[in-house]
Amino acid sequence: MRFLPLLLANLRRKKLRTVLTIGSFAVALFLFGFLAAVQSGFRQGIDIAGADRLVVIGRTGVIQPLPLPYMERIRRIPGVKDVAHSTWFGGVYQDPKNFFSQFVIVPEDWKRMYPEFEVPEEQWRDFVADRQGVVVGAKLARRFGWKVGDRIPLKPPSYLGEGSWEFNVRGIYHGTRPQDDEGQMWIRHKYFYEKAPQYWQAIVGWYVVRVSDPDDALRVARAIDAEFANSPSETRTQTESAFASSFMKQMGNIEFLILAIGSIVFFTLLLVTGNTMAIAVRERTNELAVLKAVGYTDRFVLGFVLAESVLIAAVGGAIGLWLARGMTQQDITNGILPMFLSPSALAAGAAVAVGTGLLAGLLPALGAMRLSVVDALRRI
Repeated sequence: MRFLPLLLANLRRKKLRTVLTIGSFAVALFLFGFLAAVQSGFRQGIDIAGADRLVVIGRTGVIQPLPLPYMERIRRIPGVKDVAHSTWFGGVYQDPKNFFSQFVIVPEDWKRMYPEFEVPEEQWRDFVADRQGVVVGAKLARRFGWKVGDRIPLKPPSYLGEGSWEFNVRGIYHGTRPQDDEGQMWIRHKYFYEKAPQYWQAIVGWYVVRVSDPDDALRVARAIDAEFANSPSETRTQTESAFASSFMKQMGNIEFLILAIGSIVFFTLLLVTGNTMAIAVRERTNELAVLKAVGYTDRFVLGFVLAESVLIAAVGGAIGLWLARGMTQQDITNGILPMFLSPSALAAGAAVAVGTGLLAGLLPALGAMRLSVVDALRRI
């Protein structure tokens, strides 16, 4: 009698229970994958932040603009390698629900500061040559069906006046890493300052600073803040990862609730599934005793029970993780929370599935292995 046919025959004997058990595992591992993707979305900016980049914002937060002349003063501070500035635009495309990031930038400075974002050279030249040109991320372009050459109207926020701002898509950028944010729009600073009210002419939203030595980042950050101490526009300088972390803390309660509720449901599903599998194995104790009676070893019985348990867990887990990966590749949050299911999360999910299968079958398998053939056959 071959091992695999016997294993499959046992699984087919009670098909409904096998299907339901596999389904329970699939639901549990789908939830695991989805929660892992949600957590990666909340931590995305933290995990991929540049170790050599600092973010300089107003002392009271990003809502406080900074004077444009600060740029050259920051550049002169020892340890500073490069500086760029950016401003949040906040326009609306068609509907307020269509949220996405829109940054006003100086093209040359931005390209040097973020080399991980790649734009075809021809498209970049067109962007630089067109005051109304914008570069959009590949994910954002797919979301709205935009392509190079399209004209996009955005309704500006009230503090930028009335009417509509028209932009031309001149380029589409791609991130060089899977976690890179491809949901941004970059707007040329010259066009912004031409149309914005007069009081915007000499201010920016924040500065991004590249330091020569990442180990020297803390000293440079302190030097920048000291440079503007006791001025009308004091600064607060953080590493890019610290800035992203503080920004994410604004949604910390949401992350905690999602992860807490999801984790409870996940572990409940695993416990119920494991118990079902254990009962299924115990029901066949007599049959396992027969196998031992006809010559199969204790180790064979142990391996047979564990293999059945692990096979169910592996099939269900694979289905669940496959579904989770498919869902997280869709923009289900409309760009608000970019989600990414990393290979490490998939590996962890597979390990959880196999580990649960082993634990669920271990005690019944040990019991079957140690079972006396005579005692077991008395139950038949």
